[in-house]
Amino acid sequence: MKQISLLFSTPSSSPFISSSPFLSFGSSISIFTIPSINPRVTQFLNLNFQFRTMASHVVGYPRMGPKRELKFALESFWDGKSSSEDLEKVAADLRSSIWKQMAEAGIKYIPSNTFSYYDQVLDTTAMLGAVPPRYSWKGGEIGFDVYFPMARGNASVPAMEMTKWFDTNYHYIVPELGPDVKFCYASHKAVNEYKEAKSLGVDTVPVLVGPVSFLLLSKAAKGVEKSFPLLSLIDKILPVYKEVIAELKAAGASWIQFDEPTLVKDLDSHQLRAFTHAYSELESSLSGLNVLIETYFADVPAEAFKTVTALKGVTALGFDLVRGSKTLDLIKSGFPLEKYLFAGVVDGRNIWANDLASSLSTLQAIENIVGKDKLVVSTSCSLLHTAVDLVNETKLDEEIKSWLAFAAQKLVEVNALAKALAGQRDEAFFSANAAARTSRKSSPRVINEAVQKAAASLKGSDHRRATNVSARLEAQQKKLNLPVLPTTTIGSFPQTLELRKVRREYKANKISGEGYVKYITEEISKVVKLQEELDIDVLVHGEPERNDMVEYFGEQLSGFAFTANGWVQSYGSRCVKPPIIYGDVSRPKPMTVFWSSLAQSMSKRPMKGMLTGPVTILNWSFVRDDQPRFETCYQIALAIKDEVEDLEKAGITVIQIDEAALREGLPLRKSEEAFYLNWAVHSFRITNCGVQDTTQIHTHMCYSNFNDIIHSIIDMDADVITIENSRSDEKLLSVFREGVKYGAGIGPGVYDIHSPRIPSAEEIADRISKMLAVLDTNILWVNPDCGLKTRKYTEVNLALSNMVAAAKILRAQLASTK
Repeated sequence: MKQISLLFSTPSSSPFISSSPFLSFGSSISIFTIPSINPRVTQFLNLNFQFRTMASHVVGYPRMGPKRELKFALESFWDGKSSSEDLEKVAADLRSSIWKQMAEAGIKYIPSNTFSYYDQVLDTTAMLGAVPPRYSWKGGEIGFDVYFPMARGNASVPAMEMTKWFDTNYHYIVPELGPDVKFCYASHKAVNEYKEAKSLGVDTVPVLVGPVSFLLLSKAAKGVEKSFPLLSLIDKILPVYKEVIAELKAAGASWIQFDEPTLVKDLDSHQLRAFTHAYSELESSLSGLNVLIETYFADVPAEAFKTVTALKGVTALGFDLVRGSKTLDLIKSGFPLEKYLFAGVVDGRNIWANDLASSLSTLQAIENIVGKDKLVVSTSCSLLHTAVDLVNETKLDEEIKSWLAFAAQKLVEVNALAKALAGQRDEAFFSANAAARTSRKSSPRVINEAVQKAAASLKGSDHRRATNVSARLEAQQKKLNLPVLPTTTIGSFPQTLELRKVRREYKANKISGEGYVKYITEEISKVVKLQEELDIDVLVHGEPERNDMVEYFGEQLSGFAFTANGWVQSYGSRCVKPPIIYGDVSRPKPMTVFWSSLAQSMSKRPMKGMLTGPVTILNWSFVRDDQPRFETCYQIALAIKDEVEDLEKAGITVIQIDEAALREGLPLRKSEEAFYLNWAVHSFRITNCGVQDTTQIHTHMCYSNFNDIIHSIIDMDADVITIENSRSDEKLLSVFREGVKYGAGIGPGVYDIHSPRIPSAEEIADRISKMLAVLDTNILWVNPDCGLKTRKYTEVNLALSNMVAAAKILRAQLASTK
């Protein structure tokens, strides 16, 4: 008997081809056996069989659009300038273009339900009907009238908590759960979007946040014991997942992707058992479907790997092999032969062009383990965390552009690797990639020997200020003469359309430098006057000259490059345009001294000099990958140190060095945290170790869980820290109730600036009273949660007025008790 292989040349729309995801156009497949035959027949039937896989996959894709179309549509709808139908039309057009773009790029497994009007975790909360009672949802399909208040709050109710998505700059809306939540199928978004794509001729892989990760990323609702076991709700949410799965199957889905990123964290045996239980319960519902469990952002620990590879009913597993390179060792030591492996070798977190030769070598090593027909080339995580399309870039020079790949280019890289793995390597593409990497490595723009030497010399000291914080605060108070419960803001004031237009026109050389300085001076004067009228104690200049708190500094530092349209979603409609750190960093000249000195000359009250700290600049940039991150951070710290000392010389006595992203960079595994915190905190201390005791150093942090790093925050040795507090149900205060002693000044935010809701003076006063129950009067500051850049002046004026009034209420109460 001989096995015969027939060469098929069927259309890609053939039912046979579509039912076998690993067959490409022109594939050959063995279909029957027959007795020995004439050699000429053998030759005719192409017995020299080569099974070709061209399987490629993308975990997710940016939602905002190449020109931030969704951002502008959302904000227009929120402002009442457009209808819900208008918003839905923009969203549908974006989804359609994204699906078609992936199909045209040759991606086999195209995701759906990765689009969101605000956040994918909030979408899952809506799917499960887990709406907190304060939003007065009456049942039925959840619409914008419930969805957006959950995300943003409104005039009568506060928003749900927002926090960082793992170690990224993306923020998710934290589900609020308890034993009394009545889960029900309340949003059919996943099914609707699958059907929508199918109607366009694109068969997609619907993506759901996995049930276990959803619970592990949630928090106990207000009024529920903090120790409430969230995983106890697993059997209450699985029936809803089963309904969704049933509808997807009925709609024709053949694959489904569950994102379970919490598998990369340090999980205990109870948490790991929840995965086994959940997917065992879903097994019968998932029968007939190919099921992909996707993980990302780090290595999968050995016990979690053992758990996930043994899950019942699961067809495929996806791993981040960029940030999780150790997972490759686990794969080599044993991967179930019956499962597919989705290998995330194209970086979804950075914008550097892939090292195609190295990735192909990795894929070939995996292929030898799992088999050619079981391997799919993928991204390391969703491309949500990178910019959209390099084609749109006009600011980058051609050399730097040749070093980069944005989301659209990463689709091409994924497909090129899949084709190369199938024996269809594009030699020209691979050669161009190798040449670009060589160009980057040898470019004189990358290395500055003086900067390298200065950063290397930092290793011999811990760079602490000479005196302790209590002595410094005493010296500062004598100079500043501030009242009890001093008030301040975080830095930025509203940026109007007119202000943004002036900045754009100045950059385009449409207005003169003299005209620009005149306008910005008037804007600063307006902000200073407003703060004095409100009776705020420590002022800011409002940052009207700044487009972004990182980009503004990066534009004035060497080693940075900037994009015209490299926008990345941070939360909701808020997008950031991360700079690209391609080389060694230094400060050619002062960056903020002119504007800070000008603002200080307008008032006798202290004026804060406003800087972004080195760790935040690092974590909110696309960072070079050719040296350790801490080395780049030390270089930035030295540049900021020069600026701090120049501000002090110019007479600025209060300097704020924002480290909003320090917590964000914390590794996802406990074993790696100490190393990161050591160099991150050290970098901050480098920036201000040379100032006088009378110069007050502030820092600011926002929207993260800080309680587990409070001792590192103390070790930063700042004189005052302002920190998010209101949106997280004052979670920060619990650490002080538990006995942590904090001797420096601290300003837990008294109201949430990301919500249009304006709290009353009495509500803010009540918050301050709760703070005073756990913090000493002489160290407490009163301030908002974050900068005011995204708000309107009508909101800001009233909110700050109420904030100052609340501080005065408490001052009067404290004075009466003496």
